[in-house]
This record gives sequence, structure tokens and C-alpha cells, in this order.
Amino acid sequence: MIARSIRVVVPAALALAAGMGSAGAQQRAEVIHWWTSGGESAAVRVFAEQFTKAGGQWVDTAIAGGANARTAAINRTVGGDPPTAMQFNTGKQFDDLVEANLLADVDALARQQNWKAILPEAISAAVTRNGKYFAVPVNIHGQNWIWYNKAVLEKVGASEPKNWDEAIAILEKIKAAGLIPLAFSGQKNWERDLFNTVMLDKAGPAVWNGIYAQRSEAAARSADFRAAVDTFAKLRSYVDAGSPGRNWNDATALVIQGKAGMQVMGDWAKGEFAAAGKTAGKDFGCTLFGSKGGGYVMGGDVFAFPKQKDAAKSGAQLTLAKVMLEPDTQILFAQKKGSIPVRTDLDVSSLDICAQRASKMIQDKSQQVASVQMLAPPAMNGAIEDLVSQFWNGNAMSHDQFVDKMVAILKGSY
Repeated sequence: MIARSIRVVVPAALALAAGMGSAGAQQRAEVIHWWTSGGESAAVRVFAEQFTKAGGQWVDTAIAGGANARTAAINRTVGGDPPTAMQFNTGKQFDDLVEANLLADVDALARQQNWKAILPEAISAAVTRNGKYFAVPVNIHGQNWIWYNKAVLEKVGASEPKNWDEAIAILEKIKAAGLIPLAFSGQKNWERDLFNTVMLDKAGPAVWNGIYAQRSEAAARSADFRAAVDTFAKLRSYVDAGSPGRNWNDATALVIQGKAGMQVMGDWAKGEFAAAGKTAGKDFGCTLFGSKGGGYVMGGDVFAFPKQKDAAKSGAQLTLAKVMLEPDTQILFAQKKGSIPVRTDLDVSSLDICAQRASKMIQDKSQQVASVQMLAPPAMNGAIEDLVSQFWNGNAMSHDQFVDKMVAILKGSY
């Protein structure tokens, strides 16, 4: 944790001063992010190009791996050499920086752009601390998508599944056809996301919120949660031997190439399909399961702005923040990234069918499911991630032991 005694004497916010962020001397912005795959790189160029059009100079500092990028950005900020902007997932990852008084708030910009009216409530809450906005949300990523190669499903005589029971029957057919049923990237965070996708379908939003928001032992010991654990365990037999350690985009490539049938991944995977020239509804399909009500697990990305000693650098931050939420930027970015705009007031007819479906879903508050990053602190999420990984990668842990260990985590044993 960052020591709370750290203080930096700089402007308290990105003030909307007259003329700040307007045309004039070129504004330089160094941005630390982890978008390094093909689709991600194409998306981040949208921000760079839009910032350049606004008179800025984008300095790209891409660091592979979210944890690596966040650590580098935080260390530089604490060490007194902060970047202009740094990426976080939508949620609690930047709490310590706020507590240490190292981040500039963007409250004035939020009022100017009327964020409370144009952002989903959960997203708005996720970037608010102590009544002020401290980060710019730039997108909404659905974390619980199932992607499939349409030609592969047609080959085995299957159509789009509606739930995990139907999906497992199709995975069995794909396995019999000699292909990889479930393209998987065997890393802890993706193991956890697969479990979460199964849990939302098999147990529903009530258990989801019971686990992540309410820390409920009853939710963890429910029959629906146990059904999710059982289904998750069955999926081990449908991944290939090369899955441990595989990068998520390499797993997506297997689906794109027709070597695998399905993948569970957030909609950033769609950026890889787009970069490969594939069309949603023609070459690949997308679906969300909801046997128990389901919903759209809203994650995403935000950019936070470390306090600066130089007013000119603060001006560059404001220009960048404004550009990121402009309507044209939001649409162009979504087309490349695979996400949907974080603004709910935009015309999304130019986006693909998956994005249009997602945009329609989040108009319904009952379908808005807050991601685990929004609901639970990083330490708890890390402990659950470790538990899920241990369970997935070995048969030594029984299902009852998994539930007991989950309960212990919910009670604060991490």
C-alpha cells in the first residue's frame, strides 16, 4: 500500500480554466498502458490520433501485462516522475493513489460533460471517490462473452448455445471432430474469468452479488454455486495441453483460424477478430449465457491523471481527458477495441452486431452486472484468483474443499 503520508504540492484538480486545452503550444502527454496486442494497438492509436488532432503530442509507453504497466506507473508516480496519464481497470485499483493525494480529480470535467447523465450508474460510482471523479472511464468491456467459429459449429452440426449445458454438448462434438473444443489461455486471471462466466450462468446475479459484494457464506454454500463449481470442473477436459501459460490473444487466434471452436473472453477479443478481417455474424458468433437471469458483466478501462507540478502538463491532461470521451472518439475506439462506448447517449448503429446487442443490454439496469474489480478489493480478488487457479490446475482439491476455502476468503482470510 502507498503510504498515506505522501503529499505532493500541486494543483488539486484538472481545472477547466479558460483556454486550457485549447489550440496553441503543442501539449505533450506520456501515456502508460498495457494495450499491446494487434487489436489493442489499433485501438490505442485512435486516442493518439484524436489527441494529435487536438494539438497534442502523444508519447506512447506501452508495457505488456496489466499488472506490469500498473506497477511501473505507480512506482513512477510515487517516485516523483509521474506520466501524464496511466491506465487502470474500472474499479478499485487506484484507491491507494487517491488516498495518498497523488491523483488529480477530474470533477470539473465530469460536470461539464454531465457524466452522471451519460454514464451507467455502476461505472460512475467506480470512478468516484469521496464525492469526486478521479479517473476518466473510456469504455465498457463485457467480460462474460462466449465467442465461436461459425464454420466449426456448422461442421459439427451445432447452432449457437444458450447456456453451459448446451455448450458442453457442443464442446463434446468438437472434441470428437479432432479440434480443440475450448480455446483457453491458462493464466490465473483468465481461469478466474472463466469461472465467473460459468457462475453467472449457473448461479445468477443474486449469487454473484452475494459472493463479491455481500461476502455471503450462504451464497457460497448454495446449490447454485455448487452447480457452477461442478460445471467449471467439467470444462478441464475440453482445453488442450498447450493452454497453460498461453496468452489470451493466442487463444483467440485458434478460434479465428478454425483450430478451436469456442473461447470465453471479454469483448476485447473482438478486436482481434476485427484485426484479422473477420465479421461478426458471418465468420464468428458471440453470445451471453443467462440460465439464472444472467446479465452483462461490465468491466472496462479508465485513465487516471497523476498530479503535476507544471501547469502546462495539467493542461495536456485536460485535453486528453476531454478527447477520450468525445462522441467521435468513443465510436472510433469501440470499433477497434471490441468494447462499447462508455457513454450511453451515442448512436451505435455503426458498430457490429455484438456491440449493438451489448449497448442495448446496458440500457436495462437489471442487466448491468458490476465486475469483480468494481465490487471487491484487489486483495480479495487476488485470493479468489489463486483459489480458482489451484482448483483448475489439479484434481487434489475436492468441490467441498473449494467451497470451504471460498467461504474463508469471504470472511477475510486472505
